[in-house]
Amino acid sequence: MKNFILLTLLVLSLFGDDYEFCEQPEKYDPAKGKINIEDVKNDASKKSMERWLNGNFALETYKVNYILPYGYSNKAYKPKGPLHYDNIEAELQVSLKLRVGQNLFGLHESYYVSYSHQSFWQIYIKSAPFRETNYNPEGFVIIPINDTTSMFQLRSVKLAIAHKSNGQPNTENVDVNGVPLGNLSKSINYVYTTIRAQHKTHIIDLTFLAPMGTGDNLSDNPDLMDYWGYSKIKFTYFYHEHMFTLMARGNLRTGKGAAEATYSYPLEDNTNLYVKLFSGYSESLIDYNRNLNKAAIGFSFSR
Repeated sequence: MKNFILLTLLVLSLFGDDYEFCEQPEKYDPAKGKINIEDVKNDASKKSMERWLNGNFALETYKVNYILPYGYSNKAYKPKGPLHYDNIEAELQVSLKLRVGQNLFGLHESYYVSYSHQSFWQIYIKSAPFRETNYNPEGFVIIPINDTTSMFQLRSVKLAIAHKSNGQPNTENVDVNGVPLGNLSKSINYVYTTIRAQHKTHIIDLTFLAPMGTGDNLSDNPDLMDYWGYSKIKFTYFYHEHMFTLMARGNLRTGKGAAEATYSYPLEDNTNLYVKLFSGYSESLIDYNRNLNKAAIGFSFSR
């Protein structure tokens, strides 16, 4: 409960008035303190200090960034070995991208590298461990398309190479108090392409993905693609200030996959109420072959 209170206070602080004790907004990042550069004579030093004070950030948001203090699953999570996890937990995601190039081939394409970090946090049990964390670096290029003839007009094609893992070691031969721990390591290298189309306030993303090779790439989870699937479709719909998404992915051969629905509504500035519903397989890599239903609520800081 103590960890939940601390997390809630952190979220609530994002709604506070940044200038509660100031009549005028700060010109520079308040976290840097009352730094004065008016008396700095050297122009290069002054410019360098001003950039630091401004807090210019070359990174941009990529996937949704969120904190969900409360998530409820219909099944208790089964950890490897003699551990205990609850079916109520918090979830958070940080996802950023950096543009590293543009229009190299005259297609007005943009090149990016990105990093996404998704954690499942058991804050309601003793010691509040992170049950699972998935790390997802990517490199991709987005090629814009100016389609004006279709009902759902093509907007872009994305080509990407990615890695996803939970950062755990191979523990196949590890015992804890005589109980086999099992292999905690889960990972995959893969490529994918996403085709995006738009009709007014409706956006459709159609994705096809494939693992890079076999063997060592899938040795930790050789049947992952049976549950994760090779294709995904996502619908995004905007209605006034409301934003809805519906995603479905799966493997047509095995009939396994997952569906996810989200809803967000702006509360203040870049903070949104965020609700997420998940049903199916591969909520996280450690549970890729477990079917569960989960509902979570909290706040997102990008959409």
